Amino acid sequence: MNLKPRTAHLRRLPLRAVTGAFILNSGIGKLSLDADSAAGMQGMAANALPPVTKFSPGTFGKLLAGTEIALGAALLTPLVPTAVVGAGLVAFSSGLLTMYARTPGMHEPGSPRPTQQGTAIAKDSWMLGIGTALLIDAATDRGCCSRGTDAADTDE
Repeated sequence: MNLKPRTAHLRRLPLRAVTGAFILNSGIGKLSLDADSAAGMQGMAANALPPVTKFSPGTFGKLLAGTEIALGAALLTPLVPTAVVGAGLVAFSSGLLTMYARTPGMHEPGSPRPTQQGTAIAKDSWMLGIGTALLIDAATDRGCCSRGTDAADTDE
């Protein structure tokens, strides 16, 4: 009988815990956004996703906060499959990086290098890397695709 903990869960722990805590904290902070701050975020988000303008700034702020809280909590919950949280993180960070690329003044003209104003959002590229790493790890985890055992995984 195999009583050893699955190392896949341990190797993913730092990626999920740190990223999840960061995103959860960001979402909780956005719960109390004032209308002007929510409108500013909505204006930048509209560069990546124009349909967000259909919401009032207050509703947009609550939706953004809820999305971040849900994603952060999912990353921190071990029962949520790694592939699911990896896909969520890739989608979320892709939206942020699309906003970065389409918002004037965020990066140097003709270059992906961030301006002073764009540095805070350009740093979100690390979330894309972590989400991609989680997806690759989940896809290549031997436990996800086969039922065979490896000699190193048995107690016998």
